[in-house]
Amino acid sequence: MAPGNRTQVTKFILMGISDLAELQIPLFCVFLVIYGQVITGNLGIVILTSVDSQLQTPMYFFLKHLAIISLGNSSVIAPKMLVNFLVTKKTISYYACAAQLGGFIAFVVAEIFVLAAMAYDRYVAICSPLLYRVVVSPRICLLLEALIYIYSLTTALMVSSCVFSMSYCSYNMINHFYCDNVPLLALSCSDTYIPETAVFTFSGTNLFFSVIIVLTSYFNIILAILRIRSSEGRQKAFSTCASCMIAVTVFYGTLLFMYLQPRTNHSLDTDKMASVFYTLVIPMLNPPHLQPEEQGCEGCIEEIPG
Repeated sequence: MAPGNRTQVTKFILMGISDLAELQIPLFCVFLVIYGQVITGNLGIVILTSVDSQLQTPMYFFLKHLAIISLGNSSVIAPKMLVNFLVTKKTISYYACAAQLGGFIAFVVAEIFVLAAMAYDRYVAICSPLLYRVVVSPRICLLLEALIYIYSLTTALMVSSCVFSMSYCSYNMINHFYCDNVPLLALSCSDTYIPETAVFTFSGTNLFFSVIIVLTSYFNIILAILRIRSSEGRQKAFSTCASCMIAVTVFYGTLLFMYLQPRTNHSLDTDKMASVFYTLVIPMLNPPHLQPEEQGCEGCIEEIPG
């Protein structure tokens, strides 16, 4: 098609999770329940950690912001997805799609670094308890959280601007249930080498540094726990970190699968299934982090040999 005959896209059509008409209502009900649990669970964490004086610690500070980010991440995706289950025309405007992509990237980048901060917080609490209040002071926590938000917003603006600087002509059906960069770039009628390189670079760099922090922190935590003398102390310490480690493993695993696999092996249908985990399932798993026994975590630290 000649360049002059190309029609610039002004809206996109989201194909959704499934195009089978008989599955739309059941899927709507399933994801409505999941999204409802995301809202109630994470909003409950935010309220509880804000009003309970016993939870004014760095661990719960990061947990509160993780809940805010998870709530935001799901809310960028879920409302439009739920509406599309009930309507025939599953359209989204060009600028709404750009806003959804930008919001999604901002929350995902913020989440991976908050998870890294939480892992480091628990590493210091268990492995260097005497330095804990100095290394993880309230001022440092606020500064770190501010830097995470600024960096995530900057990354979102740069990547989404890069993706939407491409030309989108005629064909406008996105093989996904939200506006993600991979299916969007697959629709572009211009050269996508630069935005694909930018997406891969940002994704790879962010995941690399956050994964290194998380793996190093939890590796040292596990070594410290294994040095606990009593089996009861080890069990208590493991139960303290188990829910977070499971959520981190699933979250990072799906992101690594999504964004760092070779383009030749990329399946958009498989991506949709993986996306469900880190947009809705993982945010639903955040509430189990807030367990009463975690307040007594320091009780098992004294059993670790110096």
